[in-house]
Amino acid sequence: MATTNGSMVSVSQPAIPIFKGECYEFWSIKMKTLFKSQDLWDLVENGYPYPDEEARLKENTKKDSKALFFIQQAVHESIFSKIAAATTAKEAWTTLKTAFQGSSKVITVKLQSLRRDFETLHMKNGESVQDFLSRVAAIVNQMRSYGEDILDQTVVAKVLRSLTPKFDHVVAAIEESKDLSTYSFDELMGSLQSHEVRLSRTEEKNEEKAFYTKGETSDQKNGDREATGRGRGRGGAHGRGGRGRG
Repeated sequence: MATTNGSMVSVSQPAIPIFKGECYEFWSIKMKTLFKSQDLWDLVENGYPYPDEEARLKENTKKDSKALFFIQQAVHESIFSKIAAATTAKEAWTTLKTAFQGSSKVITVKLQSLRRDFETLHMKNGESVQDFLSRVAAIVNQMRSYGEDILDQTVVAKVLRSLTPKFDHVVAAIEESKDLSTYSFDELMGSLQSHEVRLSRTEEKNEEKAFYTKGETSDQKNGDREATGRGRGRGGAHGRGGRGRG
């Protein structure tokens, strides 16, 4: 907090995600969002020009120092030594990317593996919509973090092809009623989860109905057996009495 002319002025800094050496892809996505919110991403990714104008150069240097500060604050002490000698944000960012994401050749190999995983994805019997879509999202996010330009429409089409048969009528309804060229993954997720809830309720009602029906049938059979037993008992006593009188 700082005071200016008697009034309180709040000086806030954006929350910075800390990288500890694991899950680099997710950390880098968060950092990109942070840099973009501060209008610094282009500078981090491509560096900054050195114009002849001293004022412009000073402005670029100041922005680069701000971006470098964010990167330094965003790594754990055990990681900091890797970028301690970096003098620009681009240098620090590239160093971390190479160390934890790999070279361009390594990234290509990882992408090939992720593409195979994506193509072979299928919903398992008994798997919930949430669990299946979480697996899909995890692979897609990894692919995007490695630079793969995979559209939501591609993901939506893949999910619709990969659901279990009990979702066939839902898939047909979505394909008929929605414009799949603009239908987002989040919209699909909402539709499938809503259907799963309705399906679960229907199955519970059917199971409950079957349970009561089974109980009523069992009670009826027991009642029939008791009635038959009473009938036989009365018939037997009457027969014995008749013989005694004769």
